[in-house]
Amino acid sequence: MKLTARDRRALMLLAAATVVALAFRFWPESAPEAVSPAMGSVPMAEKRLARLRQMAATVPVRTKQLEQVSAQLGEEEKGLLEAETAAQAQAQLVQILGRLGRAQSPAIDLRQVETGPIRRLGNFYGEAFVSVTFTCAIEQLVNLLADISAQPELIATHDMQVRAMDQKKKSLSVRLTVSGVLPGRLAPERSQGGMF
Repeated sequence: MKLTARDRRALMLLAAATVVALAFRFWPESAPEAVSPAMGSVPMAEKRLARLRQMAATVPVRTKQLEQVSAQLGEEEKGLLEAETAAQAQAQLVQILGRLGRAQSPAIDLRQVETGPIRRLGNFYGEAFVSVTFTCAIEQLVNLLADISAQPELIATHDMQVRAMDQKKKSLSVRLTVSGVLPGRLAPERSQGGMF
């Protein structure tokens, strides 16, 4: 069988059309799919914008509060026992107690001084302990306790043991433990399992 020129042209057109049809059929689509907007996205965006505006409006107030709290903290931290080492902080605490004892009328003589452990006090501070024993009248003890609480340093009575010595003179034997707050760099790190 012999093909005519017209049949050859038809076969060529058919082959070309098949190639084009197959190209359209199997060609990967490169056009991105259209993303449909989520329902209610405009109201949600408006609510979010309103929240952000409220938060932005509170920034100056919070900044002012932070400055006030920082200033107050700075004033409070002036009372820390500042020293190079924890032992020096305890020595400073002993000096304060000695000065307060000598200021009493008559002066209180601190007989025995014992330093206690240094422990953590929260995350940023430490606490030093000093125990002193002395003999005094009840009025002197009351005045000493008042003077301790009036000091600019952050010190306080931690423990007190009082025994009567002489009933006629109304003298007392006192063992007083005082604690002072110091910077956290002077206190030992907390152990994993315990409180201190």
